[in-house]
Amino acid sequence: MYFRQISLCLCACLLVTGCGRLDHFGKAPSFTPTTDSDQERAMYDPGLPLVAANERVVDRASLWSGGQRSLLGDRRAMKRGDILTVVIEIDDEAQISNSSERSRSGSETLGIPDLFGIPQRLDEKLPEGASMANAVGTNSASRSGGDGSVSRREELTLRIAAAVTEVLPNGVLAIQGTQEVRVNFELRELLVTGFVRPEDISRQNQITYDKIASARISYGGRGQITDVQQPRYGQQALDMLLPF
Repeated sequence: MYFRQISLCLCACLLVTGCGRLDHFGKAPSFTPTTDSDQERAMYDPGLPLVAANERVVDRASLWSGGQRSLLGDRRAMKRGDILTVVIEIDDEAQISNSSERSRSGSETLGIPDLFGIPQRLDEKLPEGASMANAVGTNSASRSGGDGSVSRREELTLRIAAAVTEVLPNGVLAIQGTQEVRVNFELRELLVTGFVRPEDISRQNQITYDKIASARISYGGRGQITDVQQPRYGQQALDMLLPF
């Protein structure tokens, strides 16, 4: 009975760990559904009216209208559901090198040549060659050294369309963008989230990644090639538990 319970638990674990790979078993990985997402719900908001209620028909035909869709209007994202372009150009390089060395030495000697004649009397009872003239002598030495270095290089150039999902009370815009590209049996995923100020958005309705607060940028993929590159769950569990 006990062996049967263990077998059922193992089968259940195998089914749970294998469900993630069943999606692209013998076929290309499926796209993530876009329905019922934060971006889609944001775009259902009616937003601000493009034309004021009291604007005359003649004013609507004027080239100097101040509306968002006019020739001189501000076309930057400003409300929930608007779309802007996020430009990601990361080219970081860091090199850190540390070196330290410490050395210390010391020696102590204690002798009792004369102490009311006691050392001379003790010398007679000591073995030949032994003497109380240098009763105690100690010395010590220690030395330590360490070296460390870090070298890192990252380069990434991407562009992605993101939607405004929320306008915070202070006017800051919460954005979120997802992008998926499938090539053969491998799916490339890109995710961007964060908070931006409307004044940091350029006239081309673009914003660079270094102006996004709490930016979360994820670039990865899933598919048959990624499965081969990743170690199995059992191996990952052993690497985490084994102390050596």
